[in-house]
Amino acid sequence: MKANDIRKGHVLYFGGKPHLVMDFTHRTPGNLRAFVQVKLRNLMSGQSTDHRFSATETVEEARLDTKPMQVLYADTNGVHVMDAETYEQFTFDAELVGDDAAWMLPEMTFDAVWLEGKPISFTLPSSMEMEIVETAPAMKTATKSSSSKPAVLSNGVTVNVPEFVENGEWIRVNPRDRAYIERVK
Repeated sequence: MKANDIRKGHVLYFGGKPHLVMDFTHRTPGNLRAFVQVKLRNLMSGQSTDHRFSATETVEEARLDTKPMQVLYADTNGVHVMDAETYEQFTFDAELVGDDAAWMLPEMTFDAVWLEGKPISFTLPSSMEMEIVETAPAMKTATKSSSSKPAVLSNGVTVNVPEFVENGEWIRVNPRDRAYIERVK
């Protein structure tokens, strides 16, 4: 593809290695030739770099595959998952999973992005139902617009919930931004 078509989120081969486009700016300075200034992150090493491509330069876009995955279990080696279509099993290491390991519960399904046979990222579901195991007692005067209080969920993650929520209740949370959505009825 032409450098003019580069957009944020594309994965390109730059210097023989796959790089994620973090940001781009298309510039046409006066009577000079147009160029595209991009900020790239190497998907193998994690290093960021800036590069300027001529607008007519050809760049190689990487082919990404998205696969539905199911969590089997987690241990000290990482999170063990299974391809939901082929039943092939993989281990996502702690570096890839990061802080999201607490949200990856057994039998949960999610989408993973693969490049050259290796997982490079994944997307958690937009909502999950979790039980509150520890929080301050509910206030009798609490309303929906009241302030919030911290609550520890069954997976060990702490989120802010409204004052009227109590221990043992099930709530719906957004694991992507660790935010309370609503009580489960």
